[in-house]
Amino acid sequence: MVRLELDQVVMRRMKEDDIETIKALVKEGCEGTENRLILHILTRPLCLFILAVFSSILRCLVHSFILALAIPVFLLIVFLKITMPRSTGVLGSSRPYWDYVGSSYRGQQDETLQNPYCRISGKTQGTKKQRRRIGSKDKDKEISSEKIPAEREQAAGQVWVADCEGEIVGCIFRESEMRPGVRRICRLVTGCWYRREGLARLLVQSLELKEREAGVHRVYAHVPYPSKVGEAFFRKVGYRQLGEAADEEEDEEMKKETPERGFMGYPLTKVFYKDL
Repeated sequence: MVRLELDQVVMRRMKEDDIETIKALVKEGCEGTENRLILHILTRPLCLFILAVFSSILRCLVHSFILALAIPVFLLIVFLKITMPRSTGVLGSSRPYWDYVGSSYRGQQDETLQNPYCRISGKTQGTKKQRRRIGSKDKDKEISSEKIPAEREQAAGQVWVADCEGEIVGCIFRESEMRPGVRRICRLVTGCWYRREGLARLLVQSLELKEREAGVHRVYAHVPYPSKVGEAFFRKVGYRQLGEAADEEEDEEMKKETPERGFMGYPLTKVFYKDL
């Protein structure tokens, strides 16, 4: 684990030359989550019952108990691997992919979020060092020349990265503005060497400050169902799980936010929310 000075972290919009770094960071952050979600589905009582029925039928066709037991499980795992949304394991998203190019920032000056730790320590955010670009120059030129319409940028949402002295150590994804006054965090990832340092809290709090200034009154976040760490984190930063409070039934807006569901309607995510 590397000691991270949070007051020196700059939260800025993702640019096109950050895309490959962000993809690698997301892949590292959600490693194993998809398998845990599949295991969660396979161990549900109804799913176990259906697998047992198919195994009994196959037992009459094949003369091997092991094959009759393994074939239905194998086929179901393959089905879940193909049909499960790629983004579900991170923080849930109805999109089967994320439009990185459409969500990248193209302004002349960096758009940044406020760092609350700078006000606490009295320091100012340090200047960024020049970071080596990932990928070939031809590839970067090809991406930069692509024209992105305003509709695509709006639908893609925003990606904010935590930049510490030129190194991207974390990122947070905010989905597009689907409902007025409401935002949705769909991905939150920190580098493996910078966890338990307060970086995830910094990303969430900085984004909340920006959205509050923009007039947003509620933020949602979807946590993968088996993730106890993600659930504990969002509770710690002031979020509540949807369905715990008695007054939620009278809130029509909350009824529009539902968990991501997979095979046989089993929930893949838990919905958390926070009123700003």
